[in-house]
Amino acid sequence: MGLVFGKFMPVHNGHLALIEFARKQCDRLIVSMTISPDDVISPALRIQWLTELLAPYSTIEVVAETNEFHDPTLPLWEATKLWAAFIKRRFPNVSVFFSSEAYAIPLAHHSGLRHVAFDPPREKVPVSATLIREQPARYWDFIPDVVSPYFVKKICLYGPESVGKTTLARQLATDYKTIFVPEVARDMITSNEFTLDDFVRIGQAQTEAVQQAERQANRILFCDTDVITTQIYADIYLREVPPFLYELERQVHYNAYILLDIDVPWVADDLRDHGHKRPEMLARFRAELDRRNLPYYLVSGSYSERMSTISRITDRLLETA
Repeated sequence: MGLVFGKFMPVHNGHLALIEFARKQCDRLIVSMTISPDDVISPALRIQWLTELLAPYSTIEVVAETNEFHDPTLPLWEATKLWAAFIKRRFPNVSVFFSSEAYAIPLAHHSGLRHVAFDPPREKVPVSATLIREQPARYWDFIPDVVSPYFVKKICLYGPESVGKTTLARQLATDYKTIFVPEVARDMITSNEFTLDDFVRIGQAQTEAVQQAERQANRILFCDTDVITTQIYADIYLREVPPFLYELERQVHYNAYILLDIDVPWVADDLRDHGHKRPEMLARFRAELDRRNLPYYLVSGSYSERMSTISRITDRLLETA
C-alpha cells in the first residue's frame, strides 16, 4: 500500500502527475489531505476537488487528516519524527510513500518506509500550489478544470439602462478569449409588468448563469449585470425586494465592479423605460455600491474609451491574480 500526502491547496496538475505515478506502482494508494487551522482554501472544497478528480480510480482512497502532528518551531529533522510517528499510527499498512519534496529523506529515515521520488526539480510540471495561489492567471494551464472556477476573476459591468454593458461585455470576452454572462432577464420577460416571483426567477437565473459560466471561463469572466440590479428594479417597479434576492447576492463575489456613466446616447427599445431618469438611476446604482462598501470604478467616455479603461482594469486584475 502506498501513500501520497499534502495540503493540495489547491490540487494541481503536478499533484495529479505524482498521484498517477504512484497509482501505477501500488495495488492500493491512499491520498491524504492535511488540514490546518490557517488553511486559506476551505478543507471541504479541497476534499471535494480531490474526490471528484480521483473518483475514476477504484484503487485510490482519499482521506482528510487534521494536522496535529506538525510543530513549526522544530527543525525539519525533528519535525519529521512527529510526522513519521503519525503515519505509522494512522496508516500502519503503508509500506511506501511518494513525493517531490526535500522532507522525504528525513521522513523515510524516521518512518522506515520506502520513499520513491517523483520529479524533485519539478521539470515535468513546473508549478506549485503557492505559485497558483499567488498568480493563478499566469499558471492557468496547470489548474484542473474542476478547480479553475475558484480562481476565475469576475468583473461586473453595472449601471442603468443603455450604458453599453452588453456590447462591452461581448467585446471584452472576445478580446480576452473567454466568455461573458448576458443579462438573462432579456430572455425571460416581454414587458415591464412584474410580480415578485418574476424577480426571484430572474435573480435565480442570473446567479445560476454566473456559476455555470465560471466553469467555462478562461481566467476571467465578464458579467452583464448582477443581482443587486435585480433588487433595484424590484424596488422601482413593486416597491418591494424579495428577501431571497439578498441570499442570491451572497452567492457570487465580483472582483471588480465597473459602474458605467450615462454620458452616452440613450438607445430606446421595448423594455427600456427610464430614459427620462438617467441621472436619478445612476445615483441609485451608485448608492447601492456605496451602501455595501463595495469598491468600484466609474467609467465614462465613448465606447472606445470605455473599452480602453476597462481593459486596463482587467489587465491589472490579472497581473495581481
